[in-house]
Amino acid sequence: MVRTASASASVTAGPTLAVVAREAGVSVPTASKVVNGREDVAPETRRRVTEALDRLGYVRRPRLDASKPPRLIDLVVHSLDSSRSGAVLHGVEEAAHDAGLDVVVSAALSRSRAGRPQRGWLDKLTVRGSAGVLFNLAELTASQYAWLEHHRTPFVMIDPVVEPPPGVVSVGAANWQGGVTATEHLLALGHERIAVVSGPRRRMCSNARVAGYRSALAAAGVAHRPEYVRNGGFDESLAERRTRELLDLPEPPTAVFVCSDRMALGVCLALAERGLRIPDDVSVVGFDDLPESRWTTPALTTVRQPLAEMAATGLRLLLRMMDGERPEGTRTELSTRLVERSSTAPPRG
Repeated sequence: MVRTASASASVTAGPTLAVVAREAGVSVPTASKVVNGREDVAPETRRRVTEALDRLGYVRRPRLDASKPPRLIDLVVHSLDSSRSGAVLHGVEEAAHDAGLDVVVSAALSRSRAGRPQRGWLDKLTVRGSAGVLFNLAELTASQYAWLEHHRTPFVMIDPVVEPPPGVVSVGAANWQGGVTATEHLLALGHERIAVVSGPRRRMCSNARVAGYRSALAAAGVAHRPEYVRNGGFDESLAERRTRELLDLPEPPTAVFVCSDRMALGVCLALAERGLRIPDDVSVVGFDDLPESRWTTPALTTVRQPLAEMAATGLRLLLRMMDGERPEGTRTELSTRLVERSSTAPPRG
């Protein structure tokens, strides 16, 4: 595998084809036709897309030899039954289409009880000729890392569960800044009794979001209250129970920062169960900006995590490694931003 000297340097990734399409006001297939030199595009449309490509700095890759079969990569996701995985799949599929790659999707990387990789699955990588692997929300064992290195299989971690070993290339979001942004939004509305419902304590992203929450409170001179920090495990029902605990406190919070949109649904259920209205009685901020955030009533204010862009960036990094290039750094972080909807307001009184 490829190792680099620095684990903190950033990698600059270009825009996806979807970004170019939005900039030009066309569909992704139409933008793809222009990139690939297809003739069935109107001159005015071709001009808009070409200008968008140049303006955004989109890198056109050499066209592949049609006489050769496309290269194959594997995408290993945590599950296939969530909108989060759907966003990752969308980003990988789009970038793979642009690069002329075929993708095999696996629901999870299974392990034996002893923590060793299931060699049957890993050996399939070489049998089917996979040129590289993208892992999303994966936690690999030392033997799995060793297997990939031994077989010289390039791989990239998308949002790794725990800090990967030195030299492993990964892509994630600016989780700490997202936690700061969410908390600063609530502070600006006048809230001081702000609770946080976090994900698992051992998850990198969860710890970073809670650290951002604490930093924002400290910067505003608001005392950190340990009883306001509750672990929801990225589980909707557990987040619901943790919210009941917060509401039972002698001085319950007036606002809750929830470290995932899925958990925010549980928080909203617990508030409704107590007859509390959002945002009149309690303000709620989520994290992810999944489709679920727009389904709640009221619609959820949340921190947007660029999942599709993270996946596309991971694939482009993997493609460079497959081509024998050495990435300039091992950790790439994409920015997050607050999406204000209707679930936050100043506290009563």
